[in-house]
Amino acid sequence: MLACAWFMGMAMSASAAVVDTLQVMSEKMGRTVNVLVVSPDQVRGEGAPVVYLLNGHSGDERSWLGLKPEIREYADRDNLIFVCPDGEDSWYWDSPLDKDKQFETFVSRELVAYVDNHYRTLPRREKRAITGYSMGGHGAMWLAIRHKDVFGAAGSMSGGVDIRPFPDNWNMKDRIGARDGGACNWDDYTAINQIEKLRNGDLQLLIDCGYDDFFFAVNNAFHEELLKHGIMHDYIVRPGAHTGEYWNNSIDYHLLFFLKYFESPQPR
Repeated sequence: MLACAWFMGMAMSASAAVVDTLQVMSEKMGRTVNVLVVSPDQVRGEGAPVVYLLNGHSGDERSWLGLKPEIREYADRDNLIFVCPDGEDSWYWDSPLDKDKQFETFVSRELVAYVDNHYRTLPRREKRAITGYSMGGHGAMWLAIRHKDVFGAAGSMSGGVDIRPFPDNWNMKDRIGARDGGACNWDDYTAINQIEKLRNGDLQLLIDCGYDDFFFAVNNAFHEELLKHGIMHDYIVRPGAHTGEYWNNSIDYHLLFFLKYFESPQPR
């Protein structure tokens, strides 16, 4: 359970959605993590579904609001709560090398529990989705596949969904050791190798990537691996590169996908 959280500030958008900047306690890490939550001014009905938005490498909890300021309007319009944790270049793993980078546990367990305890959510997997860009796309796939009891739908935008072709990039060695001869087997820490844990229908999945993105090849491979295992999913390729402009456009597709999922009849 989470011990505490400190409200650092609050801002209001023109749409009247509430933006909370929090420090949420992680018991596993023994410290707080910065989290930004965008919620409707007035939650309608029994509660609001929750979309977890994960940032990429070198981003933080404010990245999504900067990329897509309209999420404040979407929160009110669509009765959604958006939760944006600072991923801290963690790749959303529980690092075996760094006790201060236990982000699989933090996001999938501790943060979800905090949000459900402090906001008017619909606290079940059928009303939770997770997506992200770049490192956050990898994180969304990694977390959703490994925690199907928590998330019902997941997306990835320009995701680094197979880390192995990039052994010297983006602080990954700091989290799991060197690619060859290090402390960990990288095959065990890449999202593409988690697909074998899925059965068709376990998750609603959307993957997209731009043609000019340096992660285009690994996204195609992820798509093919899903097909190989008989996992039905949406896969979108569009013009674009690894840029904020692409993700600003991409999030609209993901939110439409998630809204359709939230509104579809689901077992209770």
